[in-house]
Amino acid sequence: MKDLEKEIEQIKERNQRVEADKARETSISRKIIIMLLTYAVIIIFLYTAKLPNPRINAIVPTLGFMLSTLGLSAFKKIRIKKFK
Repeated sequence: MKDLEKEIEQIKERNQRVEADKARETSISRKIIIMLLTYAVIIIFLYTAKLPNPRINAIVPTLGFMLSTLGLSAFKKIRIKKFK
């Protein structure tokens, strides 16, 4: 009986970790941080490559990345509904 209680407790702990990880993945602050880091990396690349207007030109790939990540969650929901 104690083994069963211990196993149930382990499952509950695992579920809490999974829920916390899922909440982190879908948080707006995480998406903003990723966008800012993406923008910074692209600016560094554009400056290094000596391309014109790096601050402005870095916006396009950053927005593309943002739209792709937002779109992926929508496709994920559709896919989950399809397989249920």
